[in-house]
Amino acid sequence: MPEQDFMPIKNWDHVEFYVGNAKQAAQFYNATFGFIPVAYAGLETGLRDRASYVMQQGKIRFVLTSALSPESPIAQHVLLHGDGAKDIALEVPDAEHAYREAVARGATSAHEPVVQEDEFGRVKRAAIFTYGETIHSFIERQDYKGPFLPGYRAVEATAEQRARDCGLRAIDHVVGNVELGKMNEWVKFYEDVMGFKQMIHFTDEAISTEYSALMSKVMEGGHGKIKFPINEPAVGKKKSQIDEYLEYYRGPGVQHVAMITGEILDTVARLKAQGVEFIQGVPSYYEELEGRIGKIDEPIAELAKLGILVDRDDDGYLLQIFTRSSAKAPAASAKATSRRCSRPSSASRRSGVTCSRKQMIHHRARRVHRTQKEPERVRKLRGRETYVQVRD
Repeated sequence: MPEQDFMPIKNWDHVEFYVGNAKQAAQFYNATFGFIPVAYAGLETGLRDRASYVMQQGKIRFVLTSALSPESPIAQHVLLHGDGAKDIALEVPDAEHAYREAVARGATSAHEPVVQEDEFGRVKRAAIFTYGETIHSFIERQDYKGPFLPGYRAVEATAEQRARDCGLRAIDHVVGNVELGKMNEWVKFYEDVMGFKQMIHFTDEAISTEYSALMSKVMEGGHGKIKFPINEPAVGKKKSQIDEYLEYYRGPGVQHVAMITGEILDTVARLKAQGVEFIQGVPSYYEELEGRIGKIDEPIAELAKLGILVDRDDDGYLLQIFTRSSAKAPAASAKATSRRCSRPSSASRRSGVTCSRKQMIHHRARRVHRTQKEPERVRKLRGRETYVQVRD
């Protein structure tokens, strides 16, 4: 008899970032990443404590929020952490049920279920805390037809803003960084509180260089739609990238958001032309690429020109590339990905890359430990998609 899903999740709803200046951030995400404005809330709509701009591309929704007073918890969050992801919101069929189940299983409440209404219908929402100050909101919106949520007004994007679309289509996964010794604690949280399953385990041997290492486990829920890799630092000759994140972000938080694109070569070229900076691979990596991973469809010269990495495993290969952090401190970034029948890679844990996946590759890494097979339906879907990841 199949195990009952006590925490049904329909999909990603949105990711909300607390930022110093939401209006400028919205202009940045349009000018560089091609997100268009779809909704706004602030003084003009009756909000007295914040201004929020909803930016969308494909099925990806980013909410950029800044405080209107220095006493606001939003301002305090930005003062401590800098710009960063606060809310990884999930769409659910029943927000109150999801909240009650999570709290009964040990989650800490961020806010109890509330109903919000306007002329477009009603939304029910609640939230729980996860690592650091990050929260998961549960959003029940099947009875709502508005631009985003009650209290937001629609924004009509200009033709110039729409022309900047880069082909980003959906969120693939959201990565969290936690302290040494805390990864298994949060793995258990997602298993017990939200009913997620462990999809992949990367050891420090799999994800390491001579100087830096990390450990990672990938948690999956929502019938394969929602994936949360959780990283913790490991001992190396120098400070781990996870240790560096924890130092500059002042604690655990979201390291990056991975986004799917239809064709990674085109997407990365567009993003670069619009000013997005990527982490670039060294020339020797591409000279040895075919001998290490075998034949691929994409021209290696084009991959080298754009800085796209390749990873392979039994299911195929993955193309991916990470953006540089969009904030001053090296604490958060974005990742674009394009998938062709593949799973999250060890290279993506190491370097933070935008991806286009064909069949999966593990770039410069040992074999990972797998605990369950990916649903056939998800594998077939990934065979038609390309991904890009972006760090917060």
